Amino acid sequence: MTFEIGAGTGKATRRLLELGANPLTVVEPDPRLADFLRGTNAGKPVRIVVAPFEDAQLAEGAFDLGVSATSFHWLDEESALAKIVRLLRPGGWWAAVWNVFGDDSRPDPFHEASKRLLRGPTSPSQGAGGVPFALDSAARLTALRRAGGFDIVDHSLSRWPLILDAEQTVALYATYSNITAHSDRDHILAEIGRIARDEFGGRVVRNMTTSLYIARRSR
Repeated sequence: MTFEIGAGTGKATRRLLELGANPLTVVEPDPRLADFLRGTNAGKPVRIVVAPFEDAQLAEGAFDLGVSATSFHWLDEESALAKIVRLLRPGGWWAAVWNVFGDDSRPDPFHEASKRLLRGPTSPSQGAGGVPFALDSAARLTALRRAGGFDIVDHSLSRWPLILDAEQTVALYATYSNITAHSDRDHILAEIGRIARDEFGGRVVRNMTTSLYIARRSR
């Protein structure tokens, strides 16, 4: 048995099902996204729980795997990990993964050309002290160890380029919360598209970092 926290539109959900998660319990607090997940996963071994993870009623000690894909930063880390420990059976695994846009260790010309457009509300994903939540490995590993129920804790990073055309770039930026919150969202996205086409010849390269944390429930 597997549970997923904050499935959103179900990108990770689909992959978990392809990899054999059966059954899969999805915890999604937004009723609109939950309806979307039902429609796109009809006939599949998925149970959708519409509730914040903190309030979701799940069987304790019943799960082999728990997963969060680019969503765990929205939760209170300490209480969420305590609940995860209770949900996993002995020997079960927890995995939290993020795809982080940008990497200060590599040049990122498109970000420099467009960053003036990205001002807006902040997200917990931005972390503290200029270090994104997902990349603050010292803090995340400390929290996992402090949870007290894991006997293996590990972290890995993978850096890779995301190559997009102008239309794909606009579609990606349309998902950014600090853009969707703007009253002039359409103008911002149009300008993103113009920069991608006119200044980058329709080929945008964004630096990506995948950050993965895993932990095994003590046997």
